[in-house]
Amino acid sequence: MGLDIRLPMGGLFIALGLLLALYGVFGDSNIYQRSLGINVNLGWGLVLLTFGLTMAALARLGKRKASEDTARPAPPPLSGGRH
Repeated sequence: MGLDIRLPMGGLFIALGLLLALYGVFGDSNIYQRSLGINVNLGWGLVLLTFGLTMAALARLGKRKASEDTARPAPPPLSGGRH
């Protein structure tokens, strides 16, 4: 099969989520005055990071399930059809 789209998508969201969350933690806190003191960068960074980790986990789970399906032997053909 080909590359699972969830893997690069998960990597992209993990990277963006980490960058945004780190900026929210270590950035200037004065910029949050306009948003009523809510650290929007940290919140959305964590959301993006969670989504990216979920996509990466689903890609890994799908890869494992696909390898288990190919390892099983094919069932024998049914013998009871038309003659």
